[in-house]
Amino acid sequence: MNSFDLHMASNSKALRPAACPCCSAPVSRSIYRVESIPVHSCVLLNSAQAAHAFPRRDLDLAFCEACGFIFNKAFDETVMGYSTNFEESQHFSSTFNNFAKGLAREIAQKCAIAGKHVLEIGCGKGEFLRELCISGGATGLGIDPAYRADKGRNDEYGDVKIIVDFFGPDYQHLQADTVLCRHTLEHVSSVSSFVRLIRKMIGKRTQDWAVFETPDAKRVLVESAFWDIYYEHCSYFSPGAHARLFRQEGFDVTDLELVYDNQYIVQYARPSAGRTTPRLPLEHDLEVMHRLAETFPARVRAVQNSWQERIRAAHAAGRRVVLWGGGSKAVSFLTTLQLGDEVWAAVDINPYKQGKFTPGTGHPVIAPSDLLDTPPDLVIVMNPIYLNEVAQSLKALDLRPEIVAV
Repeated sequence: MNSFDLHMASNSKALRPAACPCCSAPVSRSIYRVESIPVHSCVLLNSAQAAHAFPRRDLDLAFCEACGFIFNKAFDETVMGYSTNFEESQHFSSTFNNFAKGLAREIAQKCAIAGKHVLEIGCGKGEFLRELCISGGATGLGIDPAYRADKGRNDEYGDVKIIVDFFGPDYQHLQADTVLCRHTLEHVSSVSSFVRLIRKMIGKRTQDWAVFETPDAKRVLVESAFWDIYYEHCSYFSPGAHARLFRQEGFDVTDLELVYDNQYIVQYARPSAGRTTPRLPLEHDLEVMHRLAETFPARVRAVQNSWQERIRAAHAAGRRVVLWGGGSKAVSFLTTLQLGDEVWAAVDINPYKQGKFTPGTGHPVIAPSDLLDTPPDLVIVMNPIYLNEVAQSLKALDLRPEIVAV
């Protein structure tokens, strides 16, 4: 979760009912709908009462047959309220930190950032930007409305500055050798306008890089991963849809890869004089996206029913069930399945989440050590990439519950 561009709200309202926000083609197919889900899932809420009262809206995903883009056609941008009272960081995980450091080294090398300037749009708490600039010998500027200067986590080290704001037309004068945007584009409803603004900001500087990292919607469809669908994510890209948008808006996509157990798309692009020709293997996915979209409604219902039955059966048998992970995936899992007492709590290693409550359902978010007083019988890990890390944490606490991953 990072920032998105509220300045584009008027454009997105015109597009949503009938046109694809990427390619403007008419869109009529709805593939997934969930009613009354929290409008934010990473907001820090201090009580179960506040969590239950948190604003809700409906989600209705539409599939564009022309370009493969998926978007929430019921999205209401006016209810979005990103602020410093958000906590999205995954950097307390050693698994994630190892990945982030490796990605930072890759970007630093591919974009040759030594002695250059990096602009990160949607920098979150700034951890990745600082890691990138220090390891690559660059200066950095981050923009994010949810940035918060927490002592000990993002102390001012390295030559990095942060603007606490949304990225929009007011910042099109900024210049950078590399524009970085990680886990932000999925929060933007007017995606073509957003990418067009970045292209305009780069202008005639043909050697600049644009590096984007975005969740892979194709994987979500393949796995029927409904826990990866939530209100803040109004835009969903397959690798091909991602590249098609950038080529349309005046970029040449030079590299396109899947990382983090194929959960994320990483795309490298440079400005071009006009639209360029698709030439990367991952770009050619439109036919398979059609097939996946066609079968997704039935498949996702089956997965939801299976999880609902499993959790309710465990609860009925007197087993204590907890989720490991108190962020967006957990909120989507709980609210979509309409789970209450069947799940006792959500565990999170991020200390800023501990003592808070999940939006919508009001489940407490606890530290791993809190499990010592109330040992769980079933731990559901909200991201399988953390399965080994979670197992090691439970073993260190001398706890031996059943552990499964979504």
